[in-house]
Amino acid sequence: MSISKEKVQEVLDIIRPSLQADGGDVSLVDVGEDGTVTVELQGACKGCPMSQLTLANGVERTLKEHIPEVTKVVPAF
Repeated sequence: MSISKEKVQEVLDIIRPSLQADGGDVSLVDVGEDGTVTVELQGACKGCPMSQLTLANGVERTLKEHIPEVTKVVPAF
């Protein structure tokens, strides 16, 4: 199973405007062979107490809706 980075980037582009509206952003770091997507939250999202919620309820949920092969989304450190 291989998920294309291009497809993940397309979905992140769908999410991006809502993050940017709050002064944040998201960038794709890596897509693992096991379906794990690593992203970096940026701007106001980086270090925000709500970032885990944003990651799980926003980014991960949307990626899984569009790309069923995504198993989980993790933050880059």
